[in-house]
Amino acid sequence: MWKNLARVLEGKIVRLEPLARRHEEVLFAAARDERVWRWMPYDASESHEGFHAWLEDALAAALAGTEAAFATVDAGTGEPVGSTRYLALRPEHRGLEIGWTWLAPAHWQTGANVEAKLLMLEHAFERLGCLRVEFKTDARNERSRAALAALPAQFEGIFRKHMLVRGGERRDSAYYSIIDDEWPEVRENLRRRIDTIREKEVR
Repeated sequence: MWKNLARVLEGKIVRLEPLARRHEEVLFAAARDERVWRWMPYDASESHEGFHAWLEDALAAALAGTEAAFATVDAGTGEPVGSTRYLALRPEHRGLEIGWTWLAPAHWQTGANVEAKLLMLEHAFERLGCLRVEFKTDARNERSRAALAALPAQFEGIFRKHMLVRGGERRDSAYYSIIDDEWPEVRENLRRRIDTIREKEVR
């Protein structure tokens, strides 16, 4: 098992903090948009009770050591604006998945997701010693697939009828990965993208 899997990861646009109950109220407000959950297995924002259950499930998985969930916090305001996780942990094979990622729509196209991915990948490859980091998304989620391709992550194929979601809907999942050999190139690409975004904000 990895030590220090969940820790504060500091960026210039966002800060990733281990998910905690203190984040719940502000995160629930940030999550109240159907676009956030369209491609998730279920919509956790339909009610406060549903969102509370989502958060408690994430905390229970963290306590069990099977996942590590983060609150994505705006570095400027200090407000939580989304969440992301490490899951499918395979420390014996030095691999894991990054997923359950969402952001309030007001923070789309701001560099928040790009920097969150940089922080998580940096932690995975440079501190945890990962050889492989993988991602999966609904095969119909063109926005997510474009974002993964832009990292760039390698498309590995479609798992057909991989999951039953939203009351029995059959989901095909698109799988992507980054391996340690590719990490230096990915890191530089993400850093360039963040610098470009921040330069535009200054102008």
